[in-house]
Amino acid sequence: MLRRAPSLGQSAYTVVARRLGLRPLDAADWASWSGVRTANKAWLEPWEPRPERSVSDPVRDPQAFRERCQALSRQRQLDSTHQFGIFLGDGAFIGEISLQGIQRGASQLASLGYWIDQRHAGNNYIPEACVAMLRYGFDDMRLHRVEVAIVPRNERSRRIPTKLGLREEGLASRFLQINGVWEDHVRYAITAEEWTDRRADLIDHWLG
Repeated sequence: MLRRAPSLGQSAYTVVARRLGLRPLDAADWASWSGVRTANKAWLEPWEPRPERSVSDPVRDPQAFRERCQALSRQRQLDSTHQFGIFLGDGAFIGEISLQGIQRGASQLASLGYWIDQRHAGNNYIPEACVAMLRYGFDDMRLHRVEVAIVPRNERSRRIPTKLGLREEGLASRFLQINGVWEDHVRYAITAEEWTDRRADLIDHWLG
């Protein structure tokens, strides 16, 4: 659900959860984003693609972060990626969540991705944010299918689709490059039909 929430930052439109606000990041968020990413380097890097060496590091370079925000804004306008920062009610930045790799036409699908500041892990913020994004994806974007792909040994991340009752569809061999290695991924999914059947319960439990 899109609501106007200017108190959460520069962006006019925000996806609102129960305890959280989700909005696109902008250049003014660099200090908060960089601080969280720096503090969580060891926590996050094992589970993320290795960045290209020729690209400036947005963690250290505010101009590179500005360009990252501009690129994500263009992708949002092109409807290829919708990425949001995750903010607590007091405005503290704690992570990011996205619907990416969006395919329209006969597919109408997207991949759901997320990460959280380790200092805020264990509070069920990510399941809450995921349900808010599923509501946005199915109700606002009219997607038919949302997928999640996770490295099998990333047990913490795999707890999220399990908590949400997403359907496990099997193992994709060498599916994505993660930290320089082509890793297998367990794939989970939910379709619009399943969302319709479970929407009220998910929203009541996680967003009510």
